Amino acid sequence: MSGDLLYSSQNGLARIIISQPEKMNAMAFHMWSALPGLIARASADPAIRAIVLEGAGEKSFCSGADISQFGEKRSDPDAVAAYDTAVADGMRALAGASKPTVAVIRGICFGGGFGLALACDIRLARSDARFRVPAARLGLGYGYEGVTLIARKLGPDATADILFSARILDAAEALRLGVVGQVWGMETFAADSAAYLDLMGANAPLTLMAAKRALIELARPEAERTPEQVADLVTACFASADYREGQAAFKEKRQPQFTGA
Repeated sequence: MSGDLLYSSQNGLARIIISQPEKMNAMAFHMWSALPGLIARASADPAIRAIVLEGAGEKSFCSGADISQFGEKRSDPDAVAAYDTAVADGMRALAGASKPTVAVIRGICFGGGFGLALACDIRLARSDARFRVPAARLGLGYGYEGVTLIARKLGPDATADILFSARILDAAEALRLGVVGQVWGMETFAADSAAYLDLMGANAPLTLMAAKRALIELARPEAERTPEQVADLVTACFASADYREGQAAFKEKRQPQFTGA
């Protein structure tokens, strides 16, 4: 299906595919609106250990918001506010997911797609990936929340460069700036990214969730942090069957088989 977010799950991974390839996987209004529900679905599924976000096809992760809708969806202040709320809610849901999130990036990653990628915990890129925030070339205002996300992940200097120049970053420079954590070649990307995801998917789910909660708390203003939530999740790890399984597997020199219990 085109012009939608496609959801599937397998081997402990939930996959959300941005599917509008005829528009380089631009995010339409209804796609932004659907994202929080899909994140909630994956977060509530005990079989899911991580959430993967990727674009349909080989040419684009996401080219940003679907600008062809702006005449209709951003035609007056109320419409702009509704659209911006949908985008912000989608970004917050992704950043606040209770489980690790991974952006798998091929080709174009522009505008809102850049924001979606940075909202993920981990970003894996193919060597043909290209990154850009073109707001300054379109006359668009880039909101405080979006700027804050970029600055928190990349620092103020890189954020200023990306926003003020609106230039395109290749995969090598994106790696240098911290936009992505891994870059693999065209021929090996599918296998290398799959191996990375399999490695993550084999880890203890409760441990992953505790670490993710800690990262969420660290991203909040200090006065709003609730480390008690992290402490509760850490306690649950040590009380779990998975903790006992991990110890047994270590002693027996075998791979652990975690269940999330």
